[in-house]
Amino acid sequence: MEQGTGVDVNAPTLAGFVMQNTKDKDLVILMQAIALSCKQISTAVKRAGIAQLYGLAGEMNSTGDDQKKLDVMSNDIMINALRNSGVCSVLVSEEDEEPIIVPEGMQGKYCVAFDPLDGSSNIDCNVSVGTIFGVYEKKEGSTGTTADILRCGDDMLCAGYCVYSSAVELVFAFKGGGVHCFCLDPSIGEFINSRVMKFPEGGGKKIFSCNEGNSEKWDQPIKDCVAAFKVGEKPYAARYTGSMVADIHRTLLYGGIFMYPADKKSPKGKLRILYEGFPMAMLIEQCGGIASTGLFNGSFGRILDVVPQHIHDRCPIIMGGERDVVFFYDFYEKAGFTVPKS
Repeated sequence: MEQGTGVDVNAPTLAGFVMQNTKDKDLVILMQAIALSCKQISTAVKRAGIAQLYGLAGEMNSTGDDQKKLDVMSNDIMINALRNSGVCSVLVSEEDEEPIIVPEGMQGKYCVAFDPLDGSSNIDCNVSVGTIFGVYEKKEGSTGTTADILRCGDDMLCAGYCVYSSAVELVFAFKGGGVHCFCLDPSIGEFINSRVMKFPEGGGKKIFSCNEGNSEKWDQPIKDCVAAFKVGEKPYAARYTGSMVADIHRTLLYGGIFMYPADKKSPKGKLRILYEGFPMAMLIEQCGGIASTGLFNGSFGRILDVVPQHIHDRCPIIMGGERDVVFFYDFYEKAGFTVPKS
């Protein structure tokens, strides 16, 4: 910390952190491309009102959601930055039906799955939104195909998200490493390493986060679990924004549980595996939490063990601190199901 300034002159930038930990110049270039995209998207989000970027673009994305104008712009920003980085071969975006194969002369060794603007239904009411990404390395000998990215989450090299709010924070982890938060310093235009993310000791605050509007379609054990959250001397608080990045960011910092389970209408859940489930599951687990599918295809499993069948495949999501996910499991065990033991 520079005396009298309140500025830590030794705090590493995102690029410096990646280089220090990997010595991989290509990965530094990739993360710089992602960071540049996040800065551009952040600027667009802040100027959305005065730049006439609120409202629908008049199209639907690959998963049937209405596209907002900022969805389209954010997607273009991400694709242009990653395709022109020279280090990517395959790109998968929530907004595109098919994978984007980078031309051979511009290819590199990385494959990136991303949601360019998660929570975009909240854009017009100025609620926090974000960008989510997961990174794979191209298989040896591959020329860059969908098979390079249709793999289990444990094959990811790194993952992260960027949240656009009162501050712009990029949360990032290498496989098997710590989870680090980088805050955008607008005075220098760089993401600066600001803190290490970890679930609070003892589980932290008792918060549950789910869309209770779907409760009539849930399994009975989930209904019983959510009902139990609300009773007792110190019941759980309910917090749900409809923006996965915002809800997971709060869960990592404060504790609690985030749930988007399978239900009668959506037996595979609603959230996409490659660019929502996998990246968040890696971060949750490496912060000391549990990232489960809940009851899915007759059993319980890790999200990171799921193998997607297509690039927009979905899976149920139950993730959070160990205390709260085990509490969730208890209701299925009482109903006669075999559940994981921590």
